Amino acid sequence: MKKDITFPSVKNVSIAIIPQDGDLKSPWSVYLLNTGEVTIKNVMVTSTGFGKQEGEMQKTSTLRYSLEEIEPHEYKAVELIDPTIFHLNNEYWISYWINNQLFDKRYLFVPDSLNEQHFTEIPLMGDKGILHE
Repeated sequence: MKKDITFPSVKNVSIAIIPQDGDLKSPWSVYLLNTGEVTIKNVMVTSTGFGKQEGEMQKTSTLRYSLEEIEPHEYKAVELIDPTIFHLNNEYWISYWINNQLFDKRYLFVPDSLNEQHFTEIPLMGDKGILHE
């Protein structure tokens, strides 16, 4: 059962969201980055959007992705995200294994946080975008 599993804190794994070719109106790319020194394996990612617009609840489909492994100092594309849902909370749950230990973390991008104001340099990728560590 989940309550019987210990989840150590997640370090060196982050999510980057970057506009494709610098075009802020087209879909943006979501990447999972491993900045650590150890390969992460059997990576599961779920993504969903939720929130209110004009007083009405909105929710996107929950999408699930599986990545076999991400080597140290490597990144992999997860999905494309459309700017029309940036007014929602955009949530990513990441689960993965390192040496028979399960790691799990929730990354939440709050409404309207995905914009140029929050761009930062993403050294591993050599690009600018939104980074959540």
